[in-house]
Amino acid sequence: MNGFRKELEHNILRFWEEKMVDEEHGGFYGRIDGKNRLLPGANKGAVMNTRVLWTFSAAYRVLNEKRYRDMAKRAFQYIKNHFVDPLYGGIFWEVDHLGKPVNTKKQTYAQGFALYAFSEYYRATGEQEALDFAISLFHTIETCKDEKLGGYWEAFTEDWQPIADMRLSEKDENEAKTMNTHLHVLEAYTSLIRVWRDEGILAAQQDLVRVFLDHVFNPETGHLKLFFDVEWNTKGTVVSYGHDIEAAWLLWEAVTVLGDVKLQDEVRLVVRKIAEAAAEGILRDGSMAYELKNGHLDQERHWWVQAEAVVGYQYMAKIFNDDAFKRKAEALWSYIQQYIVDKENGEWYWSRLENGLVSDGEDKAGFWKCPYHNGRMCLEMIEF
Repeated sequence: MNGFRKELEHNILRFWEEKMVDEEHGGFYGRIDGKNRLLPGANKGAVMNTRVLWTFSAAYRVLNEKRYRDMAKRAFQYIKNHFVDPLYGGIFWEVDHLGKPVNTKKQTYAQGFALYAFSEYYRATGEQEALDFAISLFHTIETCKDEKLGGYWEAFTEDWQPIADMRLSEKDENEAKTMNTHLHVLEAYTSLIRVWRDEGILAAQQDLVRVFLDHVFNPETGHLKLFFDVEWNTKGTVVSYGHDIEAAWLLWEAVTVLGDVKLQDEVRLVVRKIAEAAAEGILRDGSMAYELKNGHLDQERHWWVQAEAVVGYQYMAKIFNDDAFKRKAEALWSYIQQYIVDKENGEWYWSRLENGLVSDGEDKAGFWKCPYHNGRMCLEMIEF
């Protein structure tokens, strides 16, 4: 497989450099819709901004192009000035286009992405302030822990009190614990461990891997469970193929960076089962379906699912020396290049619908659509 650096530099990152920089109010615009129309007055989300910081930081670290450091610096300064809560700590969920907080709840998910971004920015630049922020967020996330039954609570009010609506979005279930939040805390802790091997975070990461092995992974099906109540009882039966394959490689990365050989041996067996179960979602054209819900296979091809599947199956091919996994990655990359990359306007489409049409009702760039999944795919494949 080839073409990843070209796709990253000449399509994905260029789009964000040329079309998303907010020169008037700082940082990046909040939204370009699916019809490629800029909405300069759109609110700005913590998820998008921290993911932009991570992507340009990683791009600078891998490719050593100064302009990527400049973009990362822009993102870092904006997050520091507008998303960091100076009173109660942590990261706000959403600000308006002027940078004023409009949704001050504290999602553990957002704290994880900020930690992920700050630690990668430090890894790329050596700026101590970023590491200090990352360490502070680690301690903040640890206060979100269920000390009795393990794992992390989903969300809190601005001042870290219990909150009734804990959902990340309207698509999610309102449950106390979710696979998704735990997955992105896991990747964040992996990133921080690379630059700060403190005993506390090593122990926390071991606990988090055990959460996946003991609660999130379903040994009967090979899939991940998605939503849980306080006592880890599963809520719902949705299968998310993209999260399955994303978790497979992120779990392997986590135990590799941890350096726990015994845990690594256990995870090796599990990630293969997850990857094989995720393959149930691979369609005849080589792409990956979105999810299985109430017995219905949703065959929409989301951009992030395809990207994570390329990385996941390439990892599996390397771990297990199995060409069948490599062929899956190659077919997915071929599908992406043909159907998901927007060759005319830049970046990637949100998805292709089951009928093959582009889903232009969803954002090209926005609260949930940013250069993290596809940018990370390119960077991972460049470094393989």
